[in-house]
Amino acid sequence: MATLSWVATPFRGRLFDSWSIATVSIALLLALPVITVASFVFYPAGEVWRHLATTVLDDYVANSLSLMIGVAIGTLAIGVSTAWLVTLCRFPGRRVFEWMLLLPLAMPAYIIAYTYTGMFDFAGPVQTTLRQWFGWSSGDYWFPEIRSLGGAILMLSLVLYPYVYLLARAAFLEQSVFAIDVSRTLGCGPWQSFFRVSLPAARPAIVAGLSLALMETLADYGTVQYFGVQTFTTGIFRTWFGLGDSAAAAQLSALMMLFVFALILLEQRSRRQARYYQLESRSRPLPSYRLRGTRAAIAFMVCALPLLSGFLLPSAQLFVWAVQTAGEMIDASFLRLVANTFALAVGAALLAVLVALFMAYGRRLRDSTAVVLAVRLAGMGYAVPGTVIAVGVVLPLAWLDNAVDGFAREQFGVSTGLLLSGTLFALVFAYMVRFLAVALQTVEAGLEKVTRSMDDAARCLGYRALEVVVKVHVPIMRTSLLTALLLVFVDVMKELPATLVLRPFNFNTLAVRAYELASDERLADSATAALAIVLAGIIPVVVLSRAITRSRRTQAEPLWTEKPLTSDM
Repeated sequence: MATLSWVATPFRGRLFDSWSIATVSIALLLALPVITVASFVFYPAGEVWRHLATTVLDDYVANSLSLMIGVAIGTLAIGVSTAWLVTLCRFPGRRVFEWMLLLPLAMPAYIIAYTYTGMFDFAGPVQTTLRQWFGWSSGDYWFPEIRSLGGAILMLSLVLYPYVYLLARAAFLEQSVFAIDVSRTLGCGPWQSFFRVSLPAARPAIVAGLSLALMETLADYGTVQYFGVQTFTTGIFRTWFGLGDSAAAAQLSALMMLFVFALILLEQRSRRQARYYQLESRSRPLPSYRLRGTRAAIAFMVCALPLLSGFLLPSAQLFVWAVQTAGEMIDASFLRLVANTFALAVGAALLAVLVALFMAYGRRLRDSTAVVLAVRLAGMGYAVPGTVIAVGVVLPLAWLDNAVDGFAREQFGVSTGLLLSGTLFALVFAYMVRFLAVALQTVEAGLEKVTRSMDDAARCLGYRALEVVVKVHVPIMRTSLLTALLLVFVDVMKELPATLVLRPFNFNTLAVRAYELASDERLADSATAALAIVLAGIIPVVVLSRAITRSRRTQAEPLWTEKPLTSDM
């Protein structure tokens, strides 16, 4: 071992500096949009900003807060309850619900909003059928307004609860059997054991899932814009395209970004004195509670309702509309949309995985403070909404384009035009800033499973660092790399606000086309594009579900099934 270290150390010394410098440089480049937007906090307030502050800024803040509170309640109620039921209870359909409850994650919020509007609006099939059955006319009855703040909360809760469910279920699967046994010996029933042991132990995972759901809530544009709810994202679009003031839009983006970071800091501060320890008990299966009769029916309904409302019902409606309009909508232009979307998503996903692998291995080579901070800085973009990132990308690229054009005019008498802004480069760069964290976390998790002794052995055989990555790590990590690729691929396909702002002229994607058709009230015509996005999103959902299920195969037989649950349940 001493000889191995002696041989490897000089080689490491020659590599660390160049790889670390490259890692830090890439991180700073990817952080440029966020830094650009944040710098506008100190920019002098203009007339447009003062107008926003005195007229609509209060509405943006109030609606955004209300949306976050409502979605937090909805996602927690659905995600935690379903995760506990499928993990620690036995009832008919449990094994199917384990993976199917993740399916709403494949349904973008703006698509489910369009679908439910088409179903429950005044001219939709539900209200039309009610009027036919009871002979009602307009004004004779009351029906909940789907296009409202409450409707937006419901739509977002139905598609974002899987974030909480995903991490809560993983936490329940990893919890200590010993702690549950002790709670039972102290007289705790199933509900008491859940509230006093399981739920507190899973709190970090639940809060992490909730934070992701709330960040996605703040980032949403399609749903709130279609429902007429004024939030930060709709305000940024109106300021940029309606009022034509990029500085005011950047200031509004900076305020929204501070809003997001305040949410993250509040979550961290709320548990700064808490400590969570997990006793290792993988050798024993988790206890499970057999539910019978009414309790089994209630558990089935609790799991079935979010699945039915968040995925099955809207998917069925999209399929019906797609069949009805297939002859008109599936043509050469639609195939170009599919090709554009697929090529863009594959290219961005491959680039994100490559950069993530490079940065993760750079951190592995030198785990210094500078490199660690750089990697974390590069992954910060996922917490920033796509609208804000789009603003942060446009401003520096437009400045660079103008500077190059001014130099070319002065020196050569020619105009270079737009070299970067308004091109696919700007769009892919925005995707990299937004979704690199998804690939980075997945790649880092896979890289941690490879022992460092394999690196040393490869270096002793004369491999350079890049050869170690390609010939040693990539074959071992192919599952993690494929998972990262799929996750980024689907995220790019679903991304709407950044694509709307940055796409080149005459370049559309499935997400943009679905949004445009729905905005024109052509809901049935938007179904083919929307359904294609949903079908593509199912792939990583199944991959995630299988990964979680494999995490604890020993959860087999129930321990407390001598009798059905009594009144303490």
